[in-house]
Amino acid sequence: MKEKTVVVTGFGPFGSHKVNASWECVKLLKEQGLGEEVDVFIYELPVEYNTVKRQVPQIWDSHKPDLVVHVGVSGIAKEITLEQQAHNDGYDREDIQNCKADDLCCVPGADDCLIAGLDMENVCDKVNKSGTKTRAVVSHDAGRYLCDFSYFTSLHINRNRTAFIHVPPLGQPYSIEELVEALRVAILGCWSKLIDIHDDVCFEMMSSALFLCVAFIDDS
Repeated sequence: MKEKTVVVTGFGPFGSHKVNASWECVKLLKEQGLGEEVDVFIYELPVEYNTVKRQVPQIWDSHKPDLVVHVGVSGIAKEITLEQQAHNDGYDREDIQNCKADDLCCVPGADDCLIAGLDMENVCDKVNKSGTKTRAVVSHDAGRYLCDFSYFTSLHINRNRTAFIHVPPLGQPYSIEELVEALRVAILGCWSKLIDIHDDVCFEMMSSALFLCVAFIDDS
């Protein structure tokens, strides 16, 4: 049994994207893997609000993943785009079933915006210094469609173990192999930041425990 679990999702067809680059990339990523110690599970999410709202929490509950990375396609992207935050409202664009999100909202009563605990600027730097042909940029607007919607759903579950990456359409200008190479570097970069967050939390817990111990001794 492998030590770590990573879930990566892509999206199905919608609009002019009859073949969704995100799902094609995710399938190839699964074939290549993320290393011997990492179990990779992939899911194709339909471009439907109700299904995503139901399925994403089920994925978290089923796998108890160490990291969830959602991948979507952006028709205007020229690089892979690392999203730093997601929005809770404004979902007035119809999905493939001609439906809008309930109350145009993702999670009723939640914050308007959630920022990922993972530092995407750092991950972006890792991609751009890795030697891959594909370049990376950071964005703060995932688009208020199913990409943004799925991202917020996962961030609301665990903002420190969630990432979202947009890829451009295949061949515009990168091949699927070039995109997946950069995607793999980005996900492993997210993984390294996840370890940093874990180490920081452990340090804070140890510091708090030490403070309580010293305070107890002083009181005694």
